Amino acid sequence: MSKHLKKRSEDYSKWYNELVVKADLAENSAVRGCMVIKPYGFAIWEKMQAELDRMFKETGHQNAYFPLFVPKSLFEAEEKNAEGFAKECAVVTHYRLQNDPENPGKLRVDPEAKLEEELVVRPTSEAIIWNTYKGWIQSYRDLPLLINQWANVVRWEMRTRLFLRTAEFLWQEGHTAHTTKSEAIAEAKQMQEVYATFAEEFMAMPVIKGYKSDSERFAGAEDTFTIEALMQDGKALQAGTSHFLGQNFAKAFDVKFTSKEGKQEHVWATSWGVSTRLIGGLIMTHSDDSGLVLPPKLAPIQVVIVPIYKGEEQLTAISERVAVIVKALRKRGISVKFDDRDTFRPGAKFAEYELKGVPVRIAFGGRDLENNTVEVARRDTFEKQTISQDNVVDFVSNLLEEIQESLFNKASDYRKEHTTEVNDFKEFKKVIKNKGGFVSAHWDGTEETEDKIKEYTKATIRCIPNDAKQEAGVCVFSGKPSTKRVLFAKAY
Repeated sequence: MSKHLKKRSEDYSKWYNELVVKADLAENSAVRGCMVIKPYGFAIWEKMQAELDRMFKETGHQNAYFPLFVPKSLFEAEEKNAEGFAKECAVVTHYRLQNDPENPGKLRVDPEAKLEEELVVRPTSEAIIWNTYKGWIQSYRDLPLLINQWANVVRWEMRTRLFLRTAEFLWQEGHTAHTTKSEAIAEAKQMQEVYATFAEEFMAMPVIKGYKSDSERFAGAEDTFTIEALMQDGKALQAGTSHFLGQNFAKAFDVKFTSKEGKQEHVWATSWGVSTRLIGGLIMTHSDDSGLVLPPKLAPIQVVIVPIYKGEEQLTAISERVAVIVKALRKRGISVKFDDRDTFRPGAKFAEYELKGVPVRIAFGGRDLENNTVEVARRDTFEKQTISQDNVVDFVSNLLEEIQESLFNKASDYRKEHTTEVNDFKEFKKVIKNKGGFVSAHWDGTEETEDKIKEYTKATIRCIPNDAKQEAGVCVFSGKPSTKRVLFAKAY
């Protein structure tokens, strides 16, 4: 299985595409630019969803659901948002099909069934949600309003790649309303922290917390806070964003509240989201030439047990011992699979679970019956150890924690090695071309300089780090004064 994977060093893009398909995560569909997420891939998304949903609810948010379709008049109410997404919108213009008189057995759009107003298939839900909030918010007693929805969105991408960029994708989007500017900013920053915690503690993917330059902001936002991760090929991935929307949407949809002082005021807003793109980030942060490498906290199967036996009698004896181990592991909250299929040899099973990134594999053979042992192999390093059956549950439990931490440390070391400070544009271009990764450089704060750097190198400002030190310097491109370094990189 993994032997047929392209090596990362030969063609990283092809390696990624092949791995997504061969590991049974997703495949392209009959709909251009859209994917089918297969059960194993969806199981990863479900684990992500469950943890994020728990974290959202712990911070006071509730789930709701809003329509897929947005009337064009609502969509265009906030001009910057409408302009920012206009080129990516799918639009419904008719509501009925009919038999095609010129092509028997075929259908055509009924020309008489044109909608009075076109419906935009949501690329994001601010418009429909803020139109709804107008009816929900009357007084300061109705605030803060903390709503999240799990949904699909459509952005008509021309170049697509499974999980990373598809015409339709799954995500969550939070939309909150507040009485004050400071409260809304605090909410946006809090959700950036939630995303960073999730990425690092569950995905084992280190991230940089920062905010976007003006040109990279979400359309309609006053500030966009981001978490940026670095993939193994030296490209950055925007892994989650949280936006302070100011009063832009409140004014566009006339969402007001009566304050404690009896005054009518517009609310302050945020929106924030992460998507199935995180699965792409998970793959590209940890996986290797043999297949997926999954952090235990998000692996659909954390432990697989493969019997190696001769005859039904030996299989029965092994199965009885395994049942005790399985029960004990599940009692610890560990997901475990006993693969006793007789249609595949053990070697084929080993290859399958290696490809699928199962963190721990236990082999149980005839000798293990006699010696009261099992062989435990970890996917991330391929190390194997022979462990007593009496100790295997504790050993595996600790090993899963060790693997989770080890993956994070390995990714952190990679990012550290591939974050380079530069002070002149010649060096900047050299690092971007040959080494990749994050380039830490001074920038004069102008969009003109940002555009020129992008034109010459294809690198963009990924973020201005939250913890960027104040230091006097000169812009790497223009030579004008600068007060802090920002992070540049090529990005997905």
